[in-house]
Amino acid sequence: QVQLVESGGGLVQAGGSLRLSCAASGRTFSSYAMGWFRQAPGKEREFVAAIRGSGGIINYADFVKGRFTISRDNAKNTVYLQMNSLKPEDTAVYYCARGGRLRLGARPDEYDYWGQGAQVTVSS
Repeated sequence: QVQLVESGGGLVQAGGSLRLSCAASGRTFSSYAMGWFRQAPGKEREFVAAIRGSGGIINYADFVKGRFTISRDNAKNTVYLQMNSLKPEDTAVYYCARGGRLRLGARPDEYDYWGQGAQVTVSS
């Protein structure tokens, strides 16, 4: 069983920054891709970013390119999402999730373990 715990959410003004962290349990963290998704009220969960186990390959949704950065520290079993130039439309609950060993999926059904979510609210 893998447990994922997000932290770092909060309220920020438009143009501000936040960094989300996701700490994972287990010994095989570095073997799996990790992803970030978000879900706004009344909307479907959408892909934000994903990173391969080694950290060498990364994929972003178009709407966050140039603003968000995903990274991981395998020694700490932690994946991060640095969010800069935040906009009110970035307001959502952000989830980290464990993906597969090779593929950087962008669909929620490609991820098997999920955190509880972290609320990010961006005021205008």
